[in-house]
Amino acid sequence: MIHLYRFKDLNIVLDIGSGAVHAVSDAVFDILSCRNNQVDEKKYSPEIVREAKKEIEELFAAGMLDSPDTPADEASPERRGAVIKAMCLHAAHDCNMRCEYCFADTGGFRGKRALLPLETGKRAIDFLLKESGNRINLEVDFFGGEPLMNYGVIKEIVLYGREQEKGYGKNIRFTLTTNGLLLDDEKTEFINEYMDNVILSIDGRPEVNDRMRKTVSGEGAYDHIAGKLVRFAEARKRNRANPLYYVRGTYTAFNKDFSKDVLHLANLGFKNISLEPAVTSGEEPWALTEADLPELFAEYDRLTDLVLDREEKGDPISFFHFKVDLDQGPCVFKRASGCGAGTEYIAVTPEGDIYPCHQFAGDTDYRLGNVYDERFENRLADVFRRAHIYSKEDCRSCWAKYYCSGGCHAAALQTNGDLMKPRRLSCELEKKRLECAIGLAAKRVNY
Repeated sequence: MIHLYRFKDLNIVLDIGSGAVHAVSDAVFDILSCRNNQVDEKKYSPEIVREAKKEIEELFAAGMLDSPDTPADEASPERRGAVIKAMCLHAAHDCNMRCEYCFADTGGFRGKRALLPLETGKRAIDFLLKESGNRINLEVDFFGGEPLMNYGVIKEIVLYGREQEKGYGKNIRFTLTTNGLLLDDEKTEFINEYMDNVILSIDGRPEVNDRMRKTVSGEGAYDHIAGKLVRFAEARKRNRANPLYYVRGTYTAFNKDFSKDVLHLANLGFKNISLEPAVTSGEEPWALTEADLPELFAEYDRLTDLVLDREEKGDPISFFHFKVDLDQGPCVFKRASGCGAGTEYIAVTPEGDIYPCHQFAGDTDYRLGNVYDERFENRLADVFRRAHIYSKEDCRSCWAKYYCSGGCHAAALQTNGDLMKPRRLSCELEKKRLECAIGLAAKRVNY
């Protein structure tokens, strides 16, 4: 299996099985595009055709073209245990903003608004340390709602985790997602000392951000957060050797020209940027649909131009979905199962309830237990282990399967009511972003 496409002035050939990426001549590209390996004799001379076919034969011989796929019985995540290594810890089921597209019911997660008690947070840390088996490196992401509404408890939990991890010989990597409204010098100092990664939420241009992201009082949030987020990122760069952070926004049908929002964020000084399509039922006025795909594809092309232009000018940015590791990437188990929701990754609510991930929180059909339970048995572990690329009909023959890993379980369930049926709009956007990411990587190597 191979995937062929053109990116700027490059002819890209991706070998699905091996992951090898080739930037090839027009003749090689055209020959591979023709099933019978015949090309227009008027377009190429016999010598060029011979050289092209020789190059193709050498790639075949080297196992870098049309290489065999990994057998499902060797790579299936069903063969693995369900050892938990990452936790989304909901510090707050409440928020000081009311974003219209919020999947979490503007912070309430379809239940009562609440803050995580310190004791429950400590039990969650204990739970992760005990249920992580022989995993040494663990992750805890403080999430909401707005987690900084519960800043004092977060501080205590982090310090507790640092103390408890020693007895287990483990290391917890703490991260935090925030809208920035409550950031100040004290919180910035603590976060930059203890958090390995930080996600800062902002959508881009003021008018775009404020259309969907408002404070509780109904004001647009941009003027309240933009300066704080800029100062936080600058402090993080000054005070950390590895100042990892992302500004993360959402685009909707109201800003399908989202490359302008990426440019706006870049001009504010942010270097690490992520902009995600809103995931909805499709009934809202701001919902994206499959009819928008041509326009969105063209916008991702414009975004690659922006990325290349800034690189040429010596002021590069990192766009999250344009990052791809072509040298080795994750192991085949990770490629097959993705984020590990419901097996390696869980979410814990302020009540201590355990869910497969943060997007399932509040859906009692997917409640797995509670951190106060004497014994934890993940009753849905097998369900989520089976939801991998080898068992999803739409994924088995897809060229992007080893990169997207079958897509988001929650999006599949929300859109199609079935964990095994990926959301098609998400699939098409992911494939386009991957083509851009691989093309950018090839461009950097070839020029």
